[in-house]
Amino acid sequence: MNQDITTLHASGCACALHTRRLFTGGLLAGGAALALPAWARDGVEVGPKSSFSQLVSAEQVEQAAQQNYLQMRQQAASKNALAAPNNPQLVRLRAIAQRLIPYTFEWNERARQWRWEVNLINSPQINAFCMPGGKIAFFTGILEKLKLTDDEVAMIMGHEMAHALREHARERMGKTAATRGAIELGAAIFGLGNGGRYLAGMGGQLLTLKFGREDESEADLVGIELAARAGYDPHAGVTLWQKMATASKNAPPQFISTHPSGPTRIRDIEVNLPKVQPLYARADKPAQKFGPP
Repeated sequence: MNQDITTLHASGCACALHTRRLFTGGLLAGGAALALPAWARDGVEVGPKSSFSQLVSAEQVEQAAQQNYLQMRQQAASKNALAAPNNPQLVRLRAIAQRLIPYTFEWNERARQWRWEVNLINSPQINAFCMPGGKIAFFTGILEKLKLTDDEVAMIMGHEMAHALREHARERMGKTAATRGAIELGAAIFGLGNGGRYLAGMGGQLLTLKFGREDESEADLVGIELAARAGYDPHAGVTLWQKMATASKNAPPQFISTHPSGPTRIRDIEVNLPKVQPLYARADKPAQKFGPP
């Protein structure tokens, strides 16, 4: 069975997110003088979401992703490539995801209602993704070939979550829809005519969708913040991309084809480490440490 981990963070639980909110809520209730301005926050700084994401329905994009993810799971299961729930590396991935999820809500309110899923596919591909709606998959190749530490896994997972939270796939769909003309765009917005079929067709591209450099940079920054708040060392963002760069020297893996590595990417992460290091220092650290397969 697939683990639905949304319920692990229901309102009133004792996770770091809700205890933190109770604390800050108490401060703000004490008087307006103690309230912080809306723009004051610790962590990275990214711009607003692209207006193109508003051209298609979030519900339809998430539905298309859910159908695509289900098909992928079924295909993997038919080939005995879907990891069992007791697989040590799947247990590891789900434990890390459980720590990151509470910190996603600040970036996208819809994430509270997502039915998060984490699965592991037995494949030599160096790849991982998080589809709209919180549908996460890792391939065994990325864990085995890069010998990822827990911190590095958290960086990848945070990065992929960030793509979903910042609705980069929805943005790309919106841009594509805009080029199809006003008639088809109107149908896509209101769910009329060919709109539903158009979005369903786009759902099939979610696994191979390539994001622009700006989206990738944004996902890097939001990802290291999510991981840092969850208690994972943000410096692993540097070591991760160093490993990626080494892996791409011979035959560029699938992950690199959609996530180009290079010194600029690493440098951008290093510049932002001082913004997330205090978050990591204050965060509760994982009680259990896993390791590479």
